[in-house]
Amino acid sequence: MAGPRINQHAGALAIACALASIGQSVHAQTRPADAAADNRPAQPDADAVADIIVTAQRRSESLQNVPVTVTVFGAEQIAQARIQGVNDIVTRTPGLSYDAFPASQPRLAVRGIGSSDRGAAGDPSAAVFLDEIYLGRPAAVAFDAFDIERIEVLKGPQGTLYGRNVVGGGINVITRRPDTSATDAAAEFSYGNYDRVDGVGFVNLPFAANTGAIRASGAYRSHDGYARNTLLDERVDDQDTLSGRVQLYAEPTERLSVHFTVDGTRDRATGPAQHVLDLDPTDPLSAAYTVDRDPKTTAGSFAGYQKRDTFGVRGEIDWDLDFATLTVLGSFRDLDYRSRYDFDGGNPSTNLVDISGGEEEQSELSSQEVRLSSPAGSAISWVAGFYHYRQQTERSDIFRLDTLFVAPIPLTEIYDQRATLDSIAVFGDVTVPITETISLIGGARYSRDDKTYNVGNLRSDAPLRGEEIFDVTASKRWDDVTYRAGINLKPARDHLLYGMVSRGFKSGGFQDTPSSAEDALTPFDPETALQYEIGQKSRFFGGRLVWNNTLYYIDYSDLQTRQVRPDGSIRTNNAGKATIKGYETQLDARPFPGFAISAAYAYTHARFDRFDDGGVDRSGNTISRTPTHKLTVSPSYTLGLGGELELTAAADYRYESRIFDDNSNQPPEIRPHTHFVDARLILAGIADHWSLSLWGKNLTDERSRTFQSVFLGASFGTYNPPRTYGVTLAWKLDGR
Repeated sequence: MAGPRINQHAGALAIACALASIGQSVHAQTRPADAAADNRPAQPDADAVADIIVTAQRRSESLQNVPVTVTVFGAEQIAQARIQGVNDIVTRTPGLSYDAFPASQPRLAVRGIGSSDRGAAGDPSAAVFLDEIYLGRPAAVAFDAFDIERIEVLKGPQGTLYGRNVVGGGINVITRRPDTSATDAAAEFSYGNYDRVDGVGFVNLPFAANTGAIRASGAYRSHDGYARNTLLDERVDDQDTLSGRVQLYAEPTERLSVHFTVDGTRDRATGPAQHVLDLDPTDPLSAAYTVDRDPKTTAGSFAGYQKRDTFGVRGEIDWDLDFATLTVLGSFRDLDYRSRYDFDGGNPSTNLVDISGGEEEQSELSSQEVRLSSPAGSAISWVAGFYHYRQQTERSDIFRLDTLFVAPIPLTEIYDQRATLDSIAVFGDVTVPITETISLIGGARYSRDDKTYNVGNLRSDAPLRGEEIFDVTASKRWDDVTYRAGINLKPARDHLLYGMVSRGFKSGGFQDTPSSAEDALTPFDPETALQYEIGQKSRFFGGRLVWNNTLYYIDYSDLQTRQVRPDGSIRTNNAGKATIKGYETQLDARPFPGFAISAAYAYTHARFDRFDDGGVDRSGNTISRTPTHKLTVSPSYTLGLGGELELTAAADYRYESRIFDDNSNQPPEIRPHTHFVDARLILAGIADHWSLSLWGKNLTDERSRTFQSVFLGASFGTYNPPRTYGVTLAWKLDGR
């Protein structure tokens, strides 16, 4: 079935290219001769789709001129759609998925390339960058999306342009920088069901004759929990998060700028609301559990907790030289994370096997980057740099088993891990115009990762998930050369065609819960991805319609897969080979004044070509956590009410096809397809500075499994948040 579908998608792209040619002919007849000569954009229609400026290639340029598949969320969309964290980004981005168990440790996958490894010696395959700073630990992804300029989701291997290399893709979060030209401030207060209380605000203050500015942002978000623990008679799965950011920006001279940022997040919550979702009839222990699929309640013997504290400093210096811009970027981040939770979601009256545990982690992440980039307006665009990243992680994985089937007393197993990663890289990228309409793109990167790893289970009562007690140290170095090469074709000012080949690399690692000393000393190998991509980006009808299409093919080798064994132990192996191919399309239209609609769709065909899973052939299976189809549709209508008053009605619809939570593709670890609907009604322009909005998320109260895993006789898992709704009052002072 995959072949015909790909052919259909190829046909769609061919039609788009044909439309681009037609559009070229039409515009050639209507635009001024000088504009036709230098390929400059003509004045857009007053109701045109707004042009989006991105920095995906380390320079500010229109999204429509970037030969990369990028999904972008602007500041207004982030605010109106209540995009607050990484989970909101994922649900709205075709081709992007994630697994969060618990929610404070999100694990991303882009176009089927992701990693479930949270161990101290593992790395994410798809990563998050906060103002170009790599957040290398899952629990470090703790930003709040208030006072954000935009969020860019880049798909495919990255690394020839900046920072840390990633094999699958990245989410770039770009905060609003201090503004030296005007005083600016805003504040919002929200109240909703489940006692939702949000308060956010920022202030921007210029100083020193408008050569510098300071900007302070803060956010507090809380609710009292989406589920009730019937045993303890208290609510769980709650939120209590406080985030802050202070930025200082200065321009001592016309050629020199300095930007310094301090940010932090304090996150407190109970443990996730766990459930026994299904029984494993092949395991005699299945008789010990009571199935509980009610997402509104849980019955765990204790509420648990998730505690996360992150702190970071960032400094950037930009110096405009005669031949280039020199950028020096440095950062340090500290993470303190602790969690405990009742994994089976039951108590002695419901489950005869009590499973609990959690993690404790302290990490320090630091990076330094020096790069030279071509000056603005240069005919040849280029960047070259050096990058260094160091990560030190101490992590404990805690597993507690209380059942008479195993021992007369509760038993605890603890894996203590200490890992150091030292990574260096040199990179460069260049775009060279060959003619007025054709440019060639090339980039390369050399990366070297050195890892030292110590792991032991000496504090365990017994080796519950292993074979012996041990404490060992291992080290390994991996390096690789990655690249991208492509062609950029501009047949007309509003149309772009491109082709790109890019190679990504992620270094190897070590087991976080090895079964033996030998297992601990044996590393798993690096994984690589070679992506072939062709795309088209076009604007039609004076910019009222923007339509972008992409076809891609990925040769994915030695992918690192993480499998849960029947005894509860977890092992990361190299699966062999996989092929991922797909089609993505994004359409934005303004067909008549006041009305706008955006739609995006991704088809992802991700299959293992070779995968020996402990003697079981998984070849042909779908890669876990990868939906074949994902669709988002977002219509909105704005009605002027006189003066500054405007009323906007908007909605978001999201569809995702079924997902396999495990590479075995066997039930019960299968999530059915889902439909989600959000909506909002916004009255803006009240007394010039105020706006009022009514909003609702998951209005159909869709309850889907967001995580599930089978071991010790049952499938355990969690559900997504229920229907939520509320009201937001916002105030804004714009001094510009």
